[in-house]
Amino acid sequence: MDFMKPETVLNLDNIRQALVRMEDTIVFGLIERSQFYLSPSVYEVDKFSIPDFHGSFLDWALLQMEQTHSQIRRYEAPDETPFFPTKLLKSILPPINYPKVLASYSDEINVNDEIKEFYINQIVPQVSCHSGDQQENLGSVSTSDIESLQAISRRIHFGKFVAEAKYQSNKEMYKKLILAKDVAGIEASITNSAVEQKILERLIEKGESYGTDPSMKFSQNPQSKVKPELIAQLYKDWIIPLTKKVEIDYLLRRLEDED
Repeated sequence: MDFMKPETVLNLDNIRQALVRMEDTIVFGLIERSQFYLSPSVYEVDKFSIPDFHGSFLDWALLQMEQTHSQIRRYEAPDETPFFPTKLLKSILPPINYPKVLASYSDEINVNDEIKEFYINQIVPQVSCHSGDQQENLGSVSTSDIESLQAISRRIHFGKFVAEAKYQSNKEMYKKLILAKDVAGIEASITNSAVEQKILERLIEKGESYGTDPSMKFSQNPQSKVKPELIAQLYKDWIIPLTKKVEIDYLLRRLEDED
């Protein structure tokens, strides 16, 4: 996939390959997070006194990261969606003129608030090794969280490319569904239960492989760092449904860009 070549970006095989690679990043990110305590102080609003900032320590750290990355063009890339889109800084590097692939409103479709909420409230409590805080690791926890959040966000918002590719492959069908505001019909058209089941099975295999000490591979108690079933459940309950939401939201507005 080359974002300077639109035909490679809207190739469904290339999109699937990219999504499979993102699985690796997400699995490793959760394994990394599992070595730390729950660390509720990181998520508590105004727990720490930060000048001119209202929010959690994680929010502050994430904002600093995004502002720095915005200065090196990260959020000019069409596959990146910031958590703080209104607070990005001007890039120090000259701009890249990416060919137009997605609809003009694509940046307005942003579910990062929902991603952050389910990550903090549903995922962190299940992958953390213990409850409570470890004061010496609060910075490490926030760094690990940011890496996981960015990986999950990229994967979910990649649904925009899936939606555009499917729209281009059958414009007449989607025009009818969009004009009728047929959300159920759109969801049915983008759903492939067999593929989703293969994703869940592959995630369990990856969780078993990546999260287990190779020396204990054949042990009766392999001691996986994160339960592989948990990773699959994360996809089933949150990542796949939110990806569909992104696709549906994108497709419902797709005729805005048609003459």
